[in-house]
Amino acid sequence: MAQSNFDRRRINGPDESYQPVFEADEELDSRWKPGSSRKGRAARDIRPIFLQAGLINQANGSAYIETEKTKIACAVYGPRQSKTTVYNEKGRLNVEVKFTPFSCTRRRVPIRDAEDRSVAVQIQQALASAVRLELLPKSTIDIFVTIIENDGIEGCIAAGSVAASVALADAGIEMLGLVASCSAAVVGEEIWMDPTEQEGHIASGSLVYAGMPALGTITNLWQSGSMTPEQAVKCMEACQECCADIHSVMAQALLETAQNT
Repeated sequence: MAQSNFDRRRINGPDESYQPVFEADEELDSRWKPGSSRKGRAARDIRPIFLQAGLINQANGSAYIETEKTKIACAVYGPRQSKTTVYNEKGRLNVEVKFTPFSCTRRRVPIRDAEDRSVAVQIQQALASAVRLELLPKSTIDIFVTIIENDGIEGCIAAGSVAASVALADAGIEMLGLVASCSAAVVGEEIWMDPTEQEGHIASGSLVYAGMPALGTITNLWQSGSMTPEQAVKCMEACQECCADIHSVMAQALLETAQNT
């Protein structure tokens, strides 16, 4: 005798069901309150970095970087002959940034928008002064940055600059030095390094620093929000110290790739 509540033409669900628990629901009670300390890590700590070069075989150089919820892949093609007929004594550096549709909390349309272009401009400015474009006349270097997961626009700019710099070095393109980048935010009276997307919402101002630690030079600065000149200087000094540590991670990743090939 067939069961009355059983339908063979449909996929029957379980007898008991539970309401799903989303990450946003768990974080409602853990919001930062003025005067409290940072949760999860110290104010001057950055997120752990996983960096590997040479993952894309079809590209001349590539790199993948992961800092907890920020995941970025970068590919470099070139140098190759420029398609323009105008002769240029210096090469051209093109940077294109794309967010995957599932990279953000709300699904993104796979069309380039103003945010993509702004991130690409910041990465291009951070790398332009480090690459010796005068040795590549009438040549073009194309850098494609794909943001797989986004956890704050400041972190995407910093991580994208690091990945692009490692990919350029992996491609064998001559540079003055590796470009390391880090971000900082002013939250209350403290300076928080490498802020996440939620920490960026409660910050009064943020700053993204890019430079070549080996030469002690700054290649790009991007500041948003409001902060005093004293706070900006403190953020730059803190980012400079963190970039020295990030530079060692970049050099180690390139060394491991060279030893394995």
